[in-house]
Amino acid sequence: MEDFDFLAARFEDSRPHLRAVAYRMLGSLTQADEAVQDAWFRLHDTRADEVDNLVAWLTTVVARVCLDRLRARTAHAAVCGTRLPDPVVDPADGVEPEHEALLADSVGLALLVVLDSLAPAERLAFVLHDMFAMPLDEVAAVVDRSPAEARRLAASARRRVQGTAAAAEPDAAAQRPVVDAFLAATRAGDFAGLLAVLHPGVVLRADYGTVPVVGGATRELHGADDVAAQAVTFARFAGYAQPALVNGTAGLVTAPDGRPMAVMGFTITDGRITEINILADPVRLRGLDLDFLDGVDHGVR
Repeated sequence: MEDFDFLAARFEDSRPHLRAVAYRMLGSLTQADEAVQDAWFRLHDTRADEVDNLVAWLTTVVARVCLDRLRARTAHAAVCGTRLPDPVVDPADGVEPEHEALLADSVGLALLVVLDSLAPAERLAFVLHDMFAMPLDEVAAVVDRSPAEARRLAASARRRVQGTAAAAEPDAAAQRPVVDAFLAATRAGDFAGLLAVLHPGVVLRADYGTVPVVGGATRELHGADDVAAQAVTFARFAGYAQPALVNGTAGLVTAPDGRPMAVMGFTITDGRITEINILADPVRLRGLDLDFLDGVDHGVR
């Protein structure tokens, strides 16, 4: 029993790290927790004296579980359709301590969207090698490739990622005035004001889950004119928007009477919004930790 308690304590110490690995691999908080739990079950069935480096062993197990999930997800992509990553939402005044490991190294929604576009082996190689400094020979063993192939996978993923999240404004305090200006212009139905804060090539993605898209909403838009027009269309809901941090960056939660309707994450470059990612799937919204809303409507009608 003493050995079991010691092993369980070491596993709990490793949980934030393992959850951070799984979240970057899967972009899903629920599935990340499931992958970590799978690692615990496998550890429970393994002789502790056979594990030389527990954290490395657990990281490898979690990575393999995630790789299997990613491969299954890719196989069923035609059925499941496009899906935005789960956002990590915090109060506007700071990231909660339990989310700090998840958001280390500025893991924004824009980066997770790019990671979602990678092949499973590419994503694993990039996450383990570039984000968690796992040696390439160990990465190769997880993906069942040679070290040279693992290096190629990581390099290919790196090229896709570079220039996406790196160019974004990293300071949430500098982001907030831009998001506030977007919200003010939306509330006022100010088309010109929206164009002033939107980059000409802005991309908007909205994940409504299985809910039919109604009222002129579009799941993906490109260009400032179209994004501004949709924002004006939904101006009546902007009065319910509350400031929040979404993956550590300035964002909004639309919550009529404290009931979450949408979480909006923004990517800002050179003072303009280049991406807007919106989770409006009611099922997934119910699974997010939004207790800080306190059922209070801070909106302006």
